[in-house]
Amino acid sequence: MADPKAQQQRFGYIDWLRGLVCVMMFIVHGYDSWLNDASRGALFYRLSQELGTIPAPMFLFLAGVSVSLVTTKLRQKSVPAADIARKSIARGAEILVFGYLFRLQEFLLGLPKSPWQDLLRVDILTTIGLSIIFMSIVCWLAQSRRSVVIVAIVLTATVALATPPLYTTWRPRWLPWFLESYVNGVHTQDAPQAWLFPVFPWTAFAFAGLAVGFILFSDWGRTNVAKAVTLTGGVGVVLFAASTWIDAYAPQIYATYDYWHTSPNFFLARLGILMAMMPMGYAWCRWGPGEVGFSPLIQLGKTSLLVYWVHIIFVYGRLSIFPKRMQTVPVATLGILIVTLAMLALSIVRTRSEGRGPQIRAWFRQKMGIAART
Repeated sequence: MADPKAQQQRFGYIDWLRGLVCVMMFIVHGYDSWLNDASRGALFYRLSQELGTIPAPMFLFLAGVSVSLVTTKLRQKSVPAADIARKSIARGAEILVFGYLFRLQEFLLGLPKSPWQDLLRVDILTTIGLSIIFMSIVCWLAQSRRSVVIVAIVLTATVALATPPLYTTWRPRWLPWFLESYVNGVHTQDAPQAWLFPVFPWTAFAFAGLAVGFILFSDWGRTNVAKAVTLTGGVGVVLFAASTWIDAYAPQIYATYDYWHTSPNFFLARLGILMAMMPMGYAWCRWGPGEVGFSPLIQLGKTSLLVYWVHIIFVYGRLSIFPKRMQTVPVATLGILIVTLAMLALSIVRTRSEGRGPQIRAWFRQKMGIAART
C-alpha cells in the first residue's frame, strides 16, 4: 500500500494549486462585488482584479491533469478502455448537470429580475463538464500515452488558433444564440461576451492539462517527480517568453486582433503561467509547510467545486454578507476573510462526512426519536 505522506508529496500539490486559485477567486469576487465606486478607481482594485485571469484557466488545466491521473491509475489496474471512458464521461456529465443546477439556483435567487435566458448561460462549471467529456473521448480513442499527448497538444493549438475568427469573421451567426454561445459566448448579446466561458478558447486549457498530466504520470514522471514538475515549470516560462515575443514581432494573421480576450498569444501566456506555478505547488508540499500537518489550501482544493458553488451565493447572491458595491477596502477584505474561513470549515465538514451518510442518517433519526419522545 502506498505511503499516504508520499502520495501527498506526489499528488497533493495538485489540490494545493486548486486551493490557491480558490483563494484567488474569493479575493477577485469579493472586491468586485463589495467595493464602492470610489475604491474601484484605485490601483489596488485594478491589481486585485488581475488575479482573475488565473482561477478559471487553472481549474480547467487541473481538470485535464486530473483526468490524466484517473485514467493512468485505471489503466494500471487493467480496466478496459470503454469502462474508463464511461466512468470519466459520467463525471463530466455530473459536473455539467451541476452547472445547470447552479444556473437554476442563480435564476431562482434572482427572481423576479432574472431573465430566463440566464438558465442557458455558459458558465465555468458547464465548460469544465464538457471538457472532461471531450477529454474522456480522446483518451478512449487514442489509447496509448504518446497518442493522447499528441492529440491533446494538437487540440490545444487548434482551439486556441481558431478562437479569434470564431468570435469575428467566422462567427456562426446561423446558430441559435444558446448554441452559438457555446462556441464564442455570445449569449443574448450582439457580440461575444468576455465574461463567459465558451468552448473556444477555454477547453484548450483542459487539453493542455491533459497532455501535461500524461507526461507527469508516465513511468518516468512518477519515478522523477521533482524533475518532471520542474521541467513543466521551465516549459511554462519558455511559453510565456515565446508569447511575448510573438505578440511583439510576429506578423499579424487575424483580421481582428483582441489580445486580452481571444488572442492565442494571451492564451499561451496564461498557459505558461499555469505551468510555471506547478513547481511552486510541488515545492510547498514536498519541502515546505504543505508537508507538515494540516494544509488549508490542500483542504480547499479537495472540495473546490463545492466552495465555488457556495461562495458565489454569499458574495454575489441575495445572501451576500455585505451590501454590494457599497464597501471600503478594509470592510471588503474582512468579508473575504470571513468567506475564506467559512468555505474552509465547509470543506472540512464535507471531507469528514464523506462516506458516512448511513451513520449520519442513523444519528439524525435517533436524535429525532429522542426529541419526539420528550
